[in-house]
Amino acid sequence: MPEPNVIRILAADDHPLLREGVAALIATQPDLRLVAEAASGAETLEQFRITRPDITLMDLQMPGMSGIDAIIAIRSEWPAARIIVLTTYAGDVLAQRALKAGAQAYVLKGLVGKNLLTTIRDVHLGLKRIQADVATQLAIHTADASLTTREIEVLTLVAAGNSNKEIAARLSINEETAKTHVRSIIAKLGASDRTHAVTIGLRRGIIELEV
Repeated sequence: MPEPNVIRILAADDHPLLREGVAALIATQPDLRLVAEAASGAETLEQFRITRPDITLMDLQMPGMSGIDAIIAIRSEWPAARIIVLTTYAGDVLAQRALKAGAQAYVLKGLVGKNLLTTIRDVHLGLKRIQADVATQLAIHTADASLTTREIEVLTLVAAGNSNKEIAARLSINEETAKTHVRSIIAKLGASDRTHAVTIGLRRGIIELEV
């Protein structure tokens, strides 16, 4: 039987030390209880089905099913699920994707001790919370031109070290089209060159490094 007035929590992260830290923090609070842990998106979905937690703490980069895909899967089955993203990435694009998927809060791991407990209680009450520096990034880039799906594909290939000729071959387009995409990406991101565009893309969460 669930304990009355206790917020039941599922912690999903592929790093055991992070989960241990969260568990230790939650253990100090009489109104919070860690009921399950998960190390992948698929395991998170499985544990959610078993435990039906009040709050899920969700990392975004996990093996197999990503955190965002796990959020979408959980919310498709339980639209009222309350999910807090717990991540190292402050990028505005990644934050937008997570919030659009259904997360109610976005917390950076570096500030867990300072903000997590308050955020858990606020989200349990139905409130939404986005950390100030993440909110600032969202505001800064709100009017930016978005990269198209094709441009994201091209930027991902640029990040992997491919030349325009190699990108053209990989995407079955001609080399001039590949060059046009790269020029458009650089212009939209306000970058000085290809390398700078990749740096911006990674920082904002537009692309991710393959692990």
